[in-house]
Amino acid sequence: MLAPSASTLPRGHFLIEPYLYDVVTQGFYDQDGTRRSAPRTDGIGSLTYILYGLANKFTVGMIPVAGYTEESNGPSSAGIGMGDLTLQAQYRLKLFHEGSKIPTMSVAVQETLPTGKYDRLGSRPSDGFGSGAYTTTVALYSQTYFWLPNGRVLRMRFNVAPAFSSTAKIQDVSIYGTTAGFRGHATPGASIFVDAAWEYSVTRRWVLALDAVYRHQANTPVTGYNAFDPNRSTLRLDSGSSVAFQLAPAVEYNWKRNIGVLLGTRFIPAGRNTAATITPAIAINYVH
Repeated sequence: MLAPSASTLPRGHFLIEPYLYDVVTQGFYDQDGTRRSAPRTDGIGSLTYILYGLANKFTVGMIPVAGYTEESNGPSSAGIGMGDLTLQAQYRLKLFHEGSKIPTMSVAVQETLPTGKYDRLGSRPSDGFGSGAYTTTVALYSQTYFWLPNGRVLRMRFNVAPAFSSTAKIQDVSIYGTTAGFRGHATPGASIFVDAAWEYSVTRRWVLALDAVYRHQANTPVTGYNAFDPNRSTLRLDSGSSVAFQLAPAVEYNWKRNIGVLLGTRFIPAGRNTAATITPAIAINYVH
């Protein structure tokens, strides 16, 4: 559900995989470890992988994102908004062969463009779906297969994806917690995403899957001043670093060789600067 494949598409083939999900958010732990309650929010969103095999070992594509946030204790989004757009290139280094101990491996480079709205949000902070920063991710993907005693196949993926962001210029109300009159900038902290995933083929059509994920993000400093302050005193906000552990069980049904549907749920318990969320999701996978 969460781990991209280490395989690349054959030349001239394409994959389209739209996801629809609802991120249900509740409480979190702040920097001193205190559990805080928070109003429930529903982050309804869509994410679509659009990939094309430019060469047999080289796949390119993009990942557009859109969303709508429904707040239980405040104004919800004015409408559906577009998030940041991600461009991707993936090159396959090695292809797994039965009997080999070396998995399929590939390297992927993603560049996330700050196309989503993130500041000057007025009275609707829930309209913020972007980051305002360019984010570069360099990932290593791997995938291998195990033939079990019952003749079924267990596929395992292990991915590591560190990411680094540029500085975002901020005006007024923003996703970074700033208020009206603020002028300054934020630098999203570097992050790393580690995902181990397993898929068990129950039958030719039914597959059970599980992702286990660790994610760490460094502190995001926000510095600037308030334009309404005649002294222009320096302001600084710090998000603090955050750690999240995720589990995402899912079931997939393939009614044709090139099309299937996936239904799963991601669970994130409350952690340091990490909200507790439950995210049901559905996706359709189409390859041509």
